[in-house]
Amino acid sequence: MIYAGVDVGGMSIKCCLATEEGKIITKGSFVTKEGITCAEMAEQTASYIKTLAKNAGIEEKEIVSVGMGTPGTVDGKKGMIVYSNNIKLDHAPIVKEMEKHLSCPVFVENDANAAALGEAVFGAAKGLKNVVLVTLGTGVGTGIVANGQMITGMGGAGAEGGHMVIKMGGEKCSCGNRGCFEAYASASALLKQTDKMVARHPDSLLASLWAEKGRVGIVPFDAAKAGDKAGETVIRNYVNYVAQGLVGLVNIFRPDVVLIGGGISNQGDYFIKKVSRRLNRIVYGSSINDRVKVKAAELKNDAGLLGAVALAVRAGNARA
Repeated sequence: MIYAGVDVGGMSIKCCLATEEGKIITKGSFVTKEGITCAEMAEQTASYIKTLAKNAGIEEKEIVSVGMGTPGTVDGKKGMIVYSNNIKLDHAPIVKEMEKHLSCPVFVENDANAAALGEAVFGAAKGLKNVVLVTLGTGVGTGIVANGQMITGMGGAGAEGGHMVIKMGGEKCSCGNRGCFEAYASASALLKQTDKMVARHPDSLLASLWAEKGRVGIVPFDAAKAGDKAGETVIRNYVNYVAQGLVGLVNIFRPDVVLIGGGISNQGDYFIKKVSRRLNRIVYGSSINDRVKVKAAELKNDAGLLGAVALAVRAGNARA
């Protein structure tokens, strides 16, 4: 059976066709214009899915269902993007609009939630029923699977772990609040933390690499690995921030595994093991309970697509 996955971004929309086992048959993307309407997005996405199918020699009727992951607050039960500041849609009935152009059912969820489901179905948490996925990127996205089900909350507005407050009155967050997990643990926050350290230690290797390579997240890691004290301090503090946010999620959900995604997860064991050690020191019942497993997410650039495919498979089978 063939399923379609759609990963909606602020500047482009990725689409794929895949098997029930998560094997991608074909994929591609198209650029979206600024201010795109719900109806336009639906028509263009449906048309692109049909084009992918035609080019792959697949008949449209072979597509069982379509899953969509979109940023923002998504009410999957109503098939609606309630609010998304990234794609500028508000109370958009995306499922209704998509189904005008397709002969199969369409399902939509928040992209981070879908990505967590994807990891549980196809990726690093395959076979596990309790999973917390944290994506460290421009912001901090979180997806939670509990007892095999996505946690979405009332009206799809739940599972926004990036906006837990970990420091009262702390750094200003993009959401308007202060002290959010995102304001300390996102890749954007790491850059700001590095800026401050470079200003304090202009003669450090960190400062030299910052000037040479530019303002990119890999620099403090490179400096720390080389034994630079300023770089080591940045990374130590950043690991503590990440662990502090994770401990709140772990204490509530006690997952089988915590998965870390986003570009920073490419640092591999150097970063993951540090976070794991810190998290397991401060988590509730650390001296009694089993250690919390922390792993890098596996689906990488296809996380959004395969999360959407997992949604299509799960929701499509439930409806059948």
